[in-house]
Amino acid sequence: MREVARLAGVSHQTVSRFLHDDPRISAQTRERIRTAIDQLDYRPNLVARAMRGRKTGRLAFILPTGTTVSSLEILAGATAAAHDAGYILDVVTLGGPVAERSGRVHELAESGLFEGIASLMPLPESAQRQHERTAIVISPEYDDQMRSIGELADAAPVAELIEGLAELGHRRFVHLAGDYAHTSARRRRDMYLATIPRLGLESHGVIDCDWSAELAEQAMLELPVGAATAVIAGNDVVAAGALRGAFTRGWRVPEDVSITGWDNNKLGAVLSPTITTVIMAHERLGRRAITRLLAALNDAPDPVDDEPVGTVVWRESTGPAPS
Repeated sequence: MREVARLAGVSHQTVSRFLHDDPRISAQTRERIRTAIDQLDYRPNLVARAMRGRKTGRLAFILPTGTTVSSLEILAGATAAAHDAGYILDVVTLGGPVAERSGRVHELAESGLFEGIASLMPLPESAQRQHERTAIVISPEYDDQMRSIGELADAAPVAELIEGLAELGHRRFVHLAGDYAHTSARRRRDMYLATIPRLGLESHGVIDCDWSAELAEQAMLELPVGAATAVIAGNDVVAAGALRGAFTRGWRVPEDVSITGWDNNKLGAVLSPTITTVIMAHERLGRRAITRLLAALNDAPDPVDDEPVGTVVWRESTGPAPS
């Protein structure tokens, strides 16, 4: 920092104020300091800065190993929220045994590199203790294998889909379910099974399709004629398989059978017909996780967000029941 100050012709205190975005520094002085920093390839020592002021301007965002489209969208929302608050967000992926994850979180909290840690996966109780210098907030949306849990697995839109189709005259339904290793697949199945009798509707049953378009196509090929006029598919991939099966049998969609999906897969929006789906507010979940962490850093109450995470988008694959 003193070398930067000498090259820029200012005091090292002025360089320090520049690094902390002090608005009192003139534009001309800022430019000289910025030029000196570039010439010397200066990088502030985060550990030293943390030791002095316990401020690093960095937050850690913990995710399980692996990648999904939803995790990238959540990360985009979290990064934007951190940036808006003046922080840099570092992503840390954790895997391995629970005990090792606990130790790793403890190391991150004690390193002094981060002012706060937000985790999107459950952590052992020993890792959840508040550290003296680092706030830890847990917003569990994924298990340790990057499968949706928490609000990401909320199945309430299944009821909305069935209710909407019932209003269009549909009485006979079938559910093409996903992989039950996923909490989301189990919850969507359970919501389907609860909603059908609640509305006095008929169900051909639940057919396990394991998130597979091929199994969904086969299920449609084997579906008895007249067994169902509405198909609730576990996701858009399963719905696409159901579409193909329906077309193979000569059934028109939605004139003969209506089909719904989930996840807002981009292909579902360009297929013919386009697939009715459920959009999950992934970016908002990422923003919410960081907002909760910022509240903890400022000793503020946990923010309240009652907005639903999933939104039904009605498209061409659904219509009135056949007469």
